[in-house]
Amino acid sequence: MSAAMDQTITSSNAPGPASDVACHSTDQSACDCNGLQYLLDAASAMEAVDTAVVHPCDVTSLSSALDARAAGLIRPILVAPQAKLRSIAENAGLDLSGIPIEDVPHSHAAAARAVQLVHEGKAEAMMKGSLHTDELMSAVVSSVSGLRTKRRVSHCFLLQTPHYPRPFIVTDAAINLAPDLLQKADIVRNAIELAHVIGVNLPKVAILAAVETVSPAMPATLDAAALCKMADRGQITGGMLDGPLAFDNAISIAAAQTKGIVSEVAGQADILVVPDLESGNMLAKQLIFLGNAASAGIVLGARVPIVLTSRADSRACRLVSCALAVLLAHHYRNTPP
Repeated sequence: MSAAMDQTITSSNAPGPASDVACHSTDQSACDCNGLQYLLDAASAMEAVDTAVVHPCDVTSLSSALDARAAGLIRPILVAPQAKLRSIAENAGLDLSGIPIEDVPHSHAAAARAVQLVHEGKAEAMMKGSLHTDELMSAVVSSVSGLRTKRRVSHCFLLQTPHYPRPFIVTDAAINLAPDLLQKADIVRNAIELAHVIGVNLPKVAILAAVETVSPAMPATLDAAALCKMADRGQITGGMLDGPLAFDNAISIAAAQTKGIVSEVAGQADILVVPDLESGNMLAKQLIFLGNAASAGIVLGARVPIVLTSRADSRACRLVSCALAVLLAHHYRNTPP
C-alpha cells in the first residue's frame, strides 16, 4: 500500500461473544471457525446481503464468494471481465449459474463499478477480489464518486486465540499507515461500532504503545493520553478507553498488577489500538500464525462494509469476514454510517 493512498483516505439482535477457543492448527488452510463460529451462526440467520465482489479473477477469491453464497451469507454480484471470469471458473470447475456478472474491462473499472452499484442501491456490501487493496480503496474514498462518510476509513481484525478468553479487535493494521490523533479517534470509533455489532456493549479499548507512561519522546504515548481525554470529554463514546498501555499490560491482568497499573481496561481489552500500520500488521499476523488465532477482517467508515482479506487467509477467515459484513450491513439499515 502506498503512502500516497494514506494521504487520500482520510443492535439488539447482535450476537454475544463465544466462549469456545480458536483453531489450534498451525496450518491456516486447515483451520475452522471454532471461536468465531457464533458470528457465522448469527449472520446465517439473517437475510443474505447483496455484495459487489470486486475483480475476483483468481480461484481463491472467486471460490470465497461462492462459499459465502452457499453459506447463505451473501448474494454475490461479480464485477470483473466476464470472459476472464468464466475461463477461471471453467478451469477450476466452479459453477457461476444464476450469479449476476457486471462485465468491465479491468480491475480499476471493477472497483469503480462496484462503488456505483452501492450508489444505485444494488449492493449493501463490497468484497475484495484479486485486485490490489489501494486500487479498491482509492475508488471507495474518492471525494467525487466514492463512499466516504464523516469518519475516516479503517480496518479491523477480529481475532480469537486459545490464549485469551474472548474475541478481540486489532486496529488499524491494513489501511492507515501512520494515523494522526484525529484519524486515530475515528479508528477507535469504528472499532467500538464493530464491537457493539458483535455484542460487546461497552468494549474496553487499550491504546497501545511500547510503555505505559506518557513520554514526550514517544508520540504514541501522547496520542494515547489525548484519546483517553477525548473519551472523558465525550468526543469518543460507547467504549471504555485507557492508555498508553504496553501490549502485555493490555492483555494480562498479572502483568498490569506487577507494574502497579490500576485500570478497568488493563488485562481485559476487547480492542487493541496500535500506533501505526506496521506494528499492527505484525501483531495481527503473529497472533494468527504463531498464536493460532482464528481471524476475520473488515473495513468500516465507508457507506457499506468492505470484506478485505489476504491471499494467505484461510477459507474460515474469509467466511467469517463475510459474516461480519452481513451483521454490519443489517446494522447500517437502521443506523446508517
